[in-house]
Amino acid sequence: MNLHIANGLLVDPVAGTERKADLFIVGETIASVGAAPPGFTAERTIDANGLVVAPGLVDLSARLREPGFEYRATLESEMAAAVAGGITRLACPPDTEPPLDEPGLVEMLKRRAASLRLARVHPIGALTQGLRGERLTEMAELTEAGCIAFSQDDRPFADLTILWRALQYATTYGFPVWLRPEDPGLARGGVAHDGEVATRLGLPGIPSVAETISLAAILLLVRETGARVHLSRLSTAEGVDMVRKARAEGLAVTCDVSAHHIHLSEMDIGFFDAHCRLSPPLRSLRDREALVRGLTDGTIDAICSDHTPVDEDGKELPFSEAEPGATGLELLLPLALKWGAEAKLPLAQTLARVTAQPARVLQVAEPTLAPGATADLCIFDRDAWWKVDAASLKSQGKNTPFTGYELQGRVRTTLVGGRIVFEP
Repeated sequence: MNLHIANGLLVDPVAGTERKADLFIVGETIASVGAAPPGFTAERTIDANGLVVAPGLVDLSARLREPGFEYRATLESEMAAAVAGGITRLACPPDTEPPLDEPGLVEMLKRRAASLRLARVHPIGALTQGLRGERLTEMAELTEAGCIAFSQDDRPFADLTILWRALQYATTYGFPVWLRPEDPGLARGGVAHDGEVATRLGLPGIPSVAETISLAAILLLVRETGARVHLSRLSTAEGVDMVRKARAEGLAVTCDVSAHHIHLSEMDIGFFDAHCRLSPPLRSLRDREALVRGLTDGTIDAICSDHTPVDEDGKELPFSEAEPGATGLELLLPLALKWGAEAKLPLAQTLARVTAQPARVLQVAEPTLAPGATADLCIFDRDAWWKVDAASLKSQGKNTPFTGYELQGRVRTTLVGGRIVFEP
């Protein structure tokens, strides 16, 4: 289809530009910016006056819950939620049931996702068989099946020897490894940040050192093996400092933070709000401020949604028994915009944390508005306010600590490969 997107504010995080101009799409590709290409006839014109036209968002952590957890969410519901949130590309962790440790499972997931013709899905393969942390998977076969990296998600290793061998093997073949630093012994039984709020509420805590001790071990092994490692969902001030020093040293590490952790803290647990039961836990105000600084100064590469749909039965329990996780696909854009506004950053720099920079982590082409680029686009009204409530979410997971919040930034149209995949 030939599309003419008229009168929009074109924001290109790769080029670092913002300008009002028309965009012309032929088939799957951006054909030109400003003036129509020779012989162009629009089959449809989208009036984007007053709206931002930007590359589609890239999310580094979105649990789609298939296979195995369809009672929590389905691929159809979560992919619809993704494009409703302006997300055109996402990475899916391996903690399905069964885990993504066999090529057939990966190929099935990719086929199912492709058949829906919505967002592009990049499976992350299980680093160990069954995510049990004992024996490595056949990474080469999983890569051929479509995995872009390997992870244990939140599951522990039997011991550091397994992690060491995994990094050695991954380095040999150039496979990226994604790790969330958390020492299982120090975190065992904990449900909240080990601080003032957990003490007052009588909740078992997860200390900050659970992250930093694990992170120290990971960084030492990266230094030893030369592995390329992505650190998922940092949550502590000390962790940010450690990554900053490691990057200054030249270690091949990248990292992300969840959108929840740059806006919320342990104080938001209030009186046992199970929607604030997250993994990693919401930490102190000091930690949150350090995460925001790290994101602003470039130590942290990207913001992810950490989308984890949980059914009502999993949340309507006492805080200690509730299942951790929150829905996030449809909140990623407004929460990123909120952070950028508070940090007083230009819009192009804000959007880079949810477009170009996560794309670099995925090692895919950085989304741009330049002629010749794939037309994966998000058109949104950055001035529109909307109230977060269960009825407004397309995700089957309605569990979010932002229920009742007024957020600014609403997606109006999402395109994937030049096709309109979402319009309200």
